[in-house]
Amino acid sequence: MISAVDLRAGNTFEKDGKLIKVLEASHHKPGKGNTVMRMKLKDLRSGSTVETTMRPDEKVKKAHIDTKAVQYLYIQDDMAVFMDLETYEQYEIPVSVIEHELNYLLDNMEVSIQFYDTEVVGVSLPSSVVLTVAETQPSIKGATVSGSGKPATMETGLVVNVPDFIEVGDRLEINTSEGNYMKRAK
Repeated sequence: MISAVDLRAGNTFEKDGKLIKVLEASHHKPGKGNTVMRMKLKDLRSGSTVETTMRPDEKVKKAHIDTKAVQYLYIQDDMAVFMDLETYEQYEIPVSVIEHELNYLLDNMEVSIQFYDTEVVGVSLPSSVVLTVAETQPSIKGATVSGSGKPATMETGLVVNVPDFIEVGDRLEINTSEGNYMKRAK
């Protein structure tokens, strides 16, 4: 058991038969009353997110999550298919559970999938990925990094705000936790 005050972003716990991942957690002390924990939580089975509060002394059962290296293969019938790199066993994860992560996945990309006992519950992405610009406005001659930027659609469908000098076909490094442009890839 773990107290709500000890929960941090990335922790996973069980509550009311649900497997829940903490996306954000912070202490909140209102003017009157007791301190509460404000949290943004994601149900790993349904993919739904909710913002809630918990008492700091409230106890929840910590869930042990294992990871395994896999290769992303393809999407078929609303299921994303991954293959174990050692045993070649294939795992299917509902697209609705990993909608956010699919914006960063390319065919044959190596990632880690997360298990709770034998149940596959999610995908762990690297901190950044390299994607190619599929569509954007023409570049502006003499543009600098400090300009306001423009939207660019990446090869996976992800839309990122990029500097004005970026062109279609450029390979960019994208931060997977925030979904923003980091730099041009070599």
